[in-house]
Amino acid sequence: MILSVSRRSDIPAFYTEWFFNRLQEGYVLVRNPMNYHQVSRVDLTPDVIDCIIFWTKDPTNMLDKLDLLKGYNYYFQVTINPYDKLIERNVAPKKQIIESFIKLSNLIGKKRMVWRYDPIILTDKIDTGYHKKYFEILAAKLKDYTERCVISFVDMYRKTERNMKSFHAMDLSEEYMLEIGKTLSEIGATCGLKIQTCSELVDLSAVGIEHGKCIDDKLIEDIIGQKIDVQKDRNQREECCCVASIDIGAYNTCKHGCLYCYANSSDYAVSNNTMKHNPQSPLLIGDVEPDDVITERKMGSYKDGQLSFLINFFIE
Repeated sequence: MILSVSRRSDIPAFYTEWFFNRLQEGYVLVRNPMNYHQVSRVDLTPDVIDCIIFWTKDPTNMLDKLDLLKGYNYYFQVTINPYDKLIERNVAPKKQIIESFIKLSNLIGKKRMVWRYDPIILTDKIDTGYHKKYFEILAAKLKDYTERCVISFVDMYRKTERNMKSFHAMDLSEEYMLEIGKTLSEIGATCGLKIQTCSELVDLSAVGIEHGKCIDDKLIEDIIGQKIDVQKDRNQREECCCVASIDIGAYNTCKHGCLYCYANSSDYAVSNNTMKHNPQSPLLIGDVEPDDVITERKMGSYKDGQLSFLINFFIE
């Protein structure tokens, strides 16, 4: 099993105590985002987890807890963007995040550190020259501490368009994507960084950027020193190349407050949910309720060519 922590929320930044409590208990409960009372029980023991992928905008809280991950394989994806607090409203100072990125890389090795520069936004004040300037600055600071940078272009969902309206954010044409991609690729080559896209239909191979996998079976194999047999994640968009994983996060729980975020519907929803957070609960938000139907989801290791298996049964 591959564990995603998490596409839906920044667990490393905000919910580290809860996460390590779950590892200690050996399981976690996850609500189905489309069916509130449908709950999965996910085994977190090291023998079934091939790799943990951490997604975060600030890994600082993880630096002194790595000993608690003994027995697990893992890597980090850390997003560092060039936006200020008007757009990334509650993100920690970039200097702190960069320092934490470097410290973490020194502790676990640059192979297990992926820099995310996403989403790429164009507004009336943020143009291609802006991205060239700040990507070059960030790449120079991070080049010795990672081997890979993942980029994506903003998807103007209805809520994103609403949140970004005052900034006059625009949908990016393929021409703009190619122009930005070429610029970032050239900087990446100078800094020895492999640039890949995340969930993009646009083909940037002509400018030296290939489609990437955020949940990457080849990187996992490199980290664990063993082949795995895992298929593409059918629960993600067609253009997403990630392999299958189980995500233990919840929507409307990330407190960074980024205006482009797809995982939060409103500040009110986030505030309402975070007030229900209990670090001792098996659920990220709230506790088990009388109407919940808990299904045990047990997945075997993908190692040695073994196919995953799924056992479902209802727990009263």
